[in-house]
Amino acid sequence: MIDFPRSTVTWKSHPWLPDPYYRYVGGFVGTYGQLYQGRFGVEASCTIRDEGSGHVAELFVGVPCRAEYTIASRNLFQVPSFEWRMAFSRESCLHIATRPSDEAEDAPTEKLSDAYQDFTLDVRSLSNVSELSTVSAISDATIRNNLLNAKSTYRDAEHGLEISIEYPVNVMNLNVADKEFQICTGPVIVPDLHTWDGREVKRVFLAHVAISAFDHVEFILQRAVEAADVDREWLDKPRGRDRLELLDPNNQPPDHPPARPRPTIYNEVWERAADNIVITAENPF
Repeated sequence: MIDFPRSTVTWKSHPWLPDPYYRYVGGFVGTYGQLYQGRFGVEASCTIRDEGSGHVAELFVGVPCRAEYTIASRNLFQVPSFEWRMAFSRESCLHIATRPSDEAEDAPTEKLSDAYQDFTLDVRSLSNVSELSTVSAISDATIRNNLLNAKSTYRDAEHGLEISIEYPVNVMNLNVADKEFQICTGPVIVPDLHTWDGREVKRVFLAHVAISAFDHVEFILQRAVEAADVDREWLDKPRGRDRLELLDPNNQPPDHPPARPRPTIYNEVWERAADNIVITAENPF
């Protein structure tokens, strides 16, 4: 059972170098040559087990932040803003999909060793855990405010892969009298197995998950949508600093200006036969 609140990622950047075109790439506002360190929490995990080779890939998704300027004294947020979130394996930064699962898209990845001077994943586990196999036991543990995780495991026969998603139970609904429960929580990540290369995937989908039985799971996937013209009028007009401000307006990159961030919704539902388990540990507080 992963102890998500105590699991973290720490990283150290490479020294910042000037971009040939843009003034505030990545929101950096310091002095070139500086480097930054950071930490963020882990929200969910995903393992992919190749049934043929036995190879297991571990994937994770971190907590989000808003598009910001680092480390500024004022004008900390980019406005309009967007959500930044990182999905990663033990080896690589992974692409979080913006399109539905039946649409291909560029899925750039980067080795963690290239992106950072140092990148440390500290996944902590809870001891003295137990698996809850009945709705009554789930209800009792919930009402006692025990720590709860769930794990949903499904199989992809086409690729010969077993996928397990572990996540904290952030939202639980109970009907104690009739022995019913429903977990609806997130975010989690689910892999795009069409990008599986035998070791890991290149694209993952940000999703929320719901279960109300031990043999069925539903994921609802996030995607980007186009804003109406009337909304693009303000969405495309930053206030304060602009990450896309050019160093020299007469020296523009070939693709200038790149697309501004788009709104997102949760829309596409995956239903899977699954083996769902709920895991508990005593709450020490």
